[in-house]
Amino acid sequence: MREFGFEKLEVWKLSVSFARDIYIITKGFPKEEVYGLTSQLRRAAVSVSSNIAEGSSRASLKDQSRFSEIAYGSLMEIMSQLAIAKELGFLEESVFYDMRTKSEMLSVKLNALRKSQVDRHG
Repeated sequence: MREFGFEKLEVWKLSVSFARDIYIITKGFPKEEVYGLTSQLRRAAVSVSSNIAEGSSRASLKDQSRFSEIAYGSLMEIMSQLAIAKELGFLEESVFYDMRTKSEMLSVKLNALRKSQVDRHG
């Protein structure tokens, strides 16, 4: 089976793993949060990998870098929402810091991807 270009990107693979972690974590959130933080976190987590994939399909490097920016913004949204979940007692501090570490690694790779797109664009 042919592999799409985005499937070869380590940053995309990490973002899919990160989204899986978000889904696992939010399973333990209170049921009344199903339309609140649970939904918001899951949508933002899916958005990271989706924007990397969609951006890879764009012909111009400028468009590609814009989708990388959007993916980064979704990642920052997740970190804000995880902080709120921690403050509300939905998330243990150790889980929050584990996700923060994963988020930092993902953000470095997203920034590197965007930088390479911008540098090649000129």
